[in-house]
Amino acid sequence: MSRKSIIAAGFVVLLSIIFGAVLIANFSGVKVVKSDSQIEFNTTPPITVNPNVKSLNDAFIEISKSVTPTVVYIEVKSGPKNNDNTQQIPPDGNDPFRFFFGPEGQNPDPGPQMGSGSGVIISKDGFIVTNNHVVKGAGDHGIKVVLTDKREYDAKVIGTDENTDLAVIKIEANDLPVMSLGNSDNIQVGEWVLAIGNPLGLNYTVTAGIVSALGRNIGVNGGGYAIENFIQTDAAINPGNSGGALVDVSGQLVGINSAIKTNTGYYQGYGFAIPVNIVKTVTQELIKSGKVVRGYIGVQIQTVDETMAKGLGLDKSRGVLVQSVQKGGGGDEAGLEAGDVILSVDGKEVNASNELQVIINSKRPGDVAKLTVFRDGKTMEKDVTLKPRLDSEKETSLNQNDKKDEGSNKGVSSTTVKSLGISVQDVSSSVKEKLNISGGVVVTEVDKFSDSFLRGVQEGVVIVEANKKKINSTSDLNDALSGKKAGDSILLKVVDKSGTERIIAVKIQ
Repeated sequence: MSRKSIIAAGFVVLLSIIFGAVLIANFSGVKVVKSDSQIEFNTTPPITVNPNVKSLNDAFIEISKSVTPTVVYIEVKSGPKNNDNTQQIPPDGNDPFRFFFGPEGQNPDPGPQMGSGSGVIISKDGFIVTNNHVVKGAGDHGIKVVLTDKREYDAKVIGTDENTDLAVIKIEANDLPVMSLGNSDNIQVGEWVLAIGNPLGLNYTVTAGIVSALGRNIGVNGGGYAIENFIQTDAAINPGNSGGALVDVSGQLVGINSAIKTNTGYYQGYGFAIPVNIVKTVTQELIKSGKVVRGYIGVQIQTVDETMAKGLGLDKSRGVLVQSVQKGGGGDEAGLEAGDVILSVDGKEVNASNELQVIINSKRPGDVAKLTVFRDGKTMEKDVTLKPRLDSEKETSLNQNDKKDEGSNKGVSSTTVKSLGISVQDVSSSVKEKLNISGGVVVTEVDKFSDSFLRGVQEGVVIVEANKKKINSTSDLNDALSGKKAGDSILLKVVDKSGTERIIAVKIQ
């Protein structure tokens, strides 16, 4: 071996000795721990569960087991030109109240669309209740129903009701598990409820919450004949829950989930369900005849608030105001008048518009509704024979020339009515003719955020009565206001540009 090789080998040995010394220095004092036994985990509960909590927990488990098989997954394919089937966000994207059908929330394109929802089995032979907006616009063979045991069926639409957002579909099956229907009149704010459905593609999801409020009218159904009396809940519901079940702690159906309040399209704390008592009435009619035939009083109505109550002479805010009466309708024939306040129907008090609608909704044409009515400080009884809905209402509108005439009264100066926060001028003869009125004053300006502004008085409406006195000029309006002080209420009867008459209560400022 050469001298160089010996030197190189020695150098390598020296480096090895040095490296070993460093390792020994770094790990000196470190002991390797070995265990001959496994760790024993602590499995003793830190507390004893309160029996009431345990009972509620057990109830939720039993409800989920028994009720979930009665809830179905619904998949819908719309027709090629339908834009309504999977629409979850109304045209006004700022509206926080939304149906929540489908998994995403996007507005559909003109082609065929796919969406998903939920439904509840109400008969052993395959009748299923869901939302109208879930199945609306479904194409031929466009509805598929999937059960919890994975069986799939094609479904057909038996009937739909847009006014309540309910629909009944049918699958050909036998011996199906059936939901037990409860009584939504017994529901109370604060009680526990469970929502069961198919949100966001997560099939057969159960969430728990409480009843947050009752009798909500949120305007999601749209239309003047919409019937809304929603149960509000904080049980988490999302797109795809439409048509699913809201059940109580007895496992009985108390509502059909229909809408949410959200600014994002997804759950933000509040959901709304159609009460089961409405569901019972509507589904029976749909199964029987494929449609719902209702009796109508033939009036436009409004809930009475404190300002309105003062103007009407009521002792407190109660009842439902008759805004206008349809000519030839049941209310007209019974002698109802605009300005009447309906206090009760068949002996049951009504203090909100939707309460009155729900009661009348259960009646058919030809049925008699016994109304207790307040008018001019007196209470009277009115028996109204209900009639079918009259769709052919005559509407009067102003064309462009009328608008010119309305705005061209340059020879007539506007008068400011400070106590109402508005300016008015005498109405032109052409507008009188078009609206079929004999007099009045037209509102030319409304102070922003005045009580008139906040309560719906708009530029262009014609005030024809104030404090139940006919108005033919601006001086008549000032006379009607004489004697009124700040904080008092006054009733204004106005006619808008479409010819619709309504009553507005305004607080004097």
